[in-house]
Formats: sequence, structure tokens, C-alpha cells
Amino acid sequence: MKKIRIGIAGYGNLGRGVEMALAHHPDMELVGVFTRRSPETLRLTTAAVPVYSIAEIERFRGAIDVLILCGGSKSDLPEQGPSLAAWFNTVDSFDTHARIPAYFAAVDAAAQSGGNTALIAVGWDPGLFSLNRLYGEAILPAGATYTFWGKGLSQGHSDAIRRVPGVKGGVQYTLPVPSAIDQVRSGTMPTLSTRDKHTRDCYVVLEEGADPAAVEQAIVTMPDYFADYDTMVNFISEDELKAKHAAMPHGGFVIRSGMTGSGNQEVVEYSLRLDSNPEFTASVLVAYARATWRLNQAGEIGARSVFDVAPGLLSPKTPAQLREELL
Repeated sequence: MKKIRIGIAGYGNLGRGVEMALAHHPDMELVGVFTRRSPETLRLTTAAVPVYSIAEIERFRGAIDVLILCGGSKSDLPEQGPSLAAWFNTVDSFDTHARIPAYFAAVDAAAQSGGNTALIAVGWDPGLFSLNRLYGEAILPAGATYTFWGKGLSQGHSDAIRRVPGVKGGVQYTLPVPSAIDQVRSGTMPTLSTRDKHTRDCYVVLEEGADPAAVEQAIVTMPDYFADYDTMVNFISEDELKAKHAAMPHGGFVIRSGMTGSGNQEVVEYSLRLDSNPEFTASVLVAYARATWRLNQAGEIGARSVFDVAPGLLSPKTPAQLREELL
């Protein structure tokens, strides 16, 4: 069996998660990791896999079936997504919801020019939660959808914090408001603002000499990330960050509340509880990398989202096996 050849662009928490996830997929093989750091400084879990500078990635066209992009959504993917989709089939976890349409358009143009397939915004939200929002709306059109995230550490928001001038390190936790969840589960379909549903809790290590007030203001007013939420900024030491905030748990809920027939109340809920946000996100990326390769082989060129992927394309099993075992 010819294996799907996978490349990883970026080797932070998400890149390491992809490497580990690939070990559970015998129809795939990792052929290389590409980094902006000095390649010799990386130590992979899979010792035999080579590490290259991302500056030389273009010469690997034809040697990689799908490139999994593991950069951050704030600064990395807006540049890397379009540029790499022109050379490779790609899958990424771009998660700035408000900017997805513009990002999709940029990646689509690049992928079309290169004859490639690029699957964007893949993970659990956007991604799996997006699908459950779609299912809920399609099945219960007379209703309302609610999404809650946390309690958990957000990779994208933590990355955004770390890019604020004066920040040496930091993490951000998303906290659902318990009373809001209770209202939604009751089926009463309350009207809730963004601020009503979540709070954001930030733990920040300052660079020496940084102004705490300026850093806090930059965080709480950051559009798309913190400006619409009640946000707490806690300044801590580097030792405390390492000791108390190294784990990356997360989770959340998608709840669709609606009416059927002559007024029967229906509530559908999908939930996740994750010990490791990056490892789970990486696992979603790997399954969708298989789908990306299959779409490309079928002649599907350009950008796509999870809404465009048939569920069977994610599985290594044949359609006949799926019908027999899971249907």
C-alpha cells in the first residue's frame, strides 16, 4: 500500500502533536519537518525523520502529498497559508473566526494557481464544532445554537498574548459562565451576548522593564480575541507559569435548542473534554489530511472547509467497511 506522505510545517506544541498522531495511522508516513529555527536544534520523537529549514521547502514539491501547517493563526498562517498552498496540498487550523472568509479567499486563489487542495480551519472549533452547529441548524431550523468553550487553555489566544510587546510568556484560559449554560440547557433559548457566555483569564510573564498597565491594555482591547469579553490579566513569575500552567486542557459544548411539530422542545448537545488541546487538534488535522489527499486525487482543486468533506473521507476504512461496521 502506498502511504500518504506527510510534511509538518512548524514544530511547536501542535507540530509535535501531529508527529505523535501520525504514529496511529499506518496509511501515512512523516517524511520531514520544516522549521524557522535551526534544524539541528530540534529533537523529534521519531528520530529517523529529517528536519529542514522552511526556507528550502519549495524543493520538496512532489515529495510531499499533504503539508500540515502548524503555525499560529494571528501572524503565521495568514502569510504561510496562501504561500504554501501554491506549492502543496495543505491542511491548517486557522481559528480566527471573523477572518475566515478573507483567509479562505487568499488560500483558494493560491491553491487554484498551483493545482492543489487546501483544507482550512480544521480542528475542533472551527472544525468539529462547526459541523455540529450546521447539523443542529439543518435539523432544528426553528431554534437557536449556542457554543461554549472551556474551561481550558486556548492555543490561539495564548499565542496572541505572547506576541504583545513586553510579554515574555503567557497563557489564556477560556471560562464558560455556568449560569448561561444552565439557561441554554433548560431549552428556553435565551438571548446571550458574547460577554454573557464567557470570561477570559490571562496569566502573563513580563519582559524586564515592561509596563504592566500598557501590556494589560493591549491585551484587553485586542480585537477578535479579548475586546468583546470580560478579561482578567494576572501577572506571574516565569517559575509559576512553568509549574502551574504547562498542561493544555480544554473542551466545550455546542448546544442546539429548538422546536418540532406542534411545540415539542428538543435539545441536542455535543461536548468535548480534552487533556491536551494541541494533541487533539493535531489528531483532527491528521484525519483531515487523509481527506485532503483523497479530494486532490479526485480533482478537487482550491480551498475547502470541513463543510465540503464527506465524513467517509476521514477514515482509512473502505465505504463497504464503514457501512458494515458503523452505519
